[in-house]
Amino acid sequence: MVRIRVLTSVAGEGFSWRAGEEIDLPGEEATKWADGVRAELVRTAPVETPEAAPPAETAARRTRRKTPPPRGT
Repeated sequence: MVRIRVLTSVAGEGFSWRAGEEIDLPGEEATKWADGVRAELVRTAPVETPEAAPPAETAARRTRRKTPPPRGT
């Protein structure tokens, strides 16, 4: 059995599913329903995430050049 999440409410002879409901169906039937419009497959395995986010890169700030005093004063 494969689990799908219904995206739009659907009703037929002998069944009625609401949007957001998760249903178990046989594999071939589940792939027919899970077309991205009517339903989507539900992941059963946890999603892998990185342990730590890489540090953000920052640009070094340039110091302003000192302008020499005007000549002849």
